[in-house]
Amino acid sequence: MSELVARRKVAVAKKAPKRKEKKPSSLWWMYTPSLVIVFLFILYPFLNGIQLSFTNWNGFSQSYDWVGFDQYKRMFTDPTTWLVVKNTLLYGMGSTILQNIIGLLYALLLNQSIRMKAITRTVIYLPVIISPLIMGYIWYFFFAYQGGALNDVLLFLGLEKINALANPEWNTWIIVFVNTYQYVGVAMIIYLAGLQSISKDYYEAAQIDGASALQQFKNITLPLLMPSITINMVLNIIGGLKLFDVIIALTGGGPGNASQSMSTFMYDLYFKRQDAGYAATQGVFMAVIILILSLAALVYFRRKEVEA
Repeated sequence: MSELVARRKVAVAKKAPKRKEKKPSSLWWMYTPSLVIVFLFILYPFLNGIQLSFTNWNGFSQSYDWVGFDQYKRMFTDPTTWLVVKNTLLYGMGSTILQNIIGLLYALLLNQSIRMKAITRTVIYLPVIISPLIMGYIWYFFFAYQGGALNDVLLFLGLEKINALANPEWNTWIIVFVNTYQYVGVAMIIYLAGLQSISKDYYEAAQIDGASALQQFKNITLPLLMPSITINMVLNIIGGLKLFDVIIALTGGGPGNASQSMSTFMYDLYFKRQDAGYAATQGVFMAVIILILSLAALVYFRRKEVEA
């Protein structure tokens, strides 16, 4: 009897029509709004900027002349170009190195079982939500020559006041410090997420083998943290190289052009000197520098990544 039932089930299964697998519908149209926004607000302005870099447009007139590569020849022979490039690289690389070192140290600390961990994490991250321009003005009133908190402390101690923001040897590093202070919380959060994703089994096995804390960090933590390092390095490089708000608030690019970045130099060329064509040329040059350095960092650190 059981054999007959089994045979009947097999026969019914053979006669039953096979269900066709539904193919997923095309979802390309869902990308359209994002692609339109990218084209209108990123790609088109960039292409238009490349076009303007070959002109002598002053920024407001209805007509301008096509000057070919004259603006590029002017840029590469302009001493100010190399000054602002040097400052831009200092802001980009200096901030990147400091943010990653300090952010990693914070993350290693907060990955331990300590008291008030949530409050500490919040305090470190809090400056990120403040506008960079406001952050710059906050620190301006600390470093200002007249009425600045730093000079008030120096006078209280019987020392002479210093004009740090007007000193070309100091003001660029002050800008690096302020930018690092504001965005180190981003690096900390990314590193903390990376540390918490590393399995504890690796550390337990290393402890059994007698590995020291330094050896565990070098051979376990650092290699498995490479994806987080890649993200932080690329984000910090891009953010530091296009630094603008903090410079405007602290020094305005001065004295002279001593603390100008490429972003603030473009601003001066366009709005103060009415030299939009040359400003566009500087913008294209800055975009190329950011593209080269960020891609180089991405490729280099991606090769260092290992699978957990």
